[in-house]
Amino acid sequence: MVQHSSPSKHGLPAGNPLASVLVVIAGIVAIATLIVLGFVAFLALGAVILVAATFVGIRSWWLARRMGVPLRGRARSSKQAPRDVIEGEYQVVDRDRDQP
Repeated sequence: MVQHSSPSKHGLPAGNPLASVLVVIAGIVAIATLIVLGFVAFLALGAVILVAATFVGIRSWWLARRMGVPLRGRARSSKQAPRDVIEGEYQVVDRDRDQP
């Protein structure tokens, strides 16, 4: 088995120290650029999701309002009667009392 000896113990590709420093700087710049681009992509995806959620929410609210469906947060109070019930006061009158 043949072992290749590297000119540097750190495994950098160039034997020239200036070239090694430039490779390290280029690597740091590349990593920083990718981190910034990843953050921008994350923000863009978040913005798209926020706009889509807003659109779906407004559309659902509009359809529910148009159809007359009560929203979850605004349940009917116990004092309010359903729409098909007519409320009113009445008094029971005995017929026997009115006849002579």
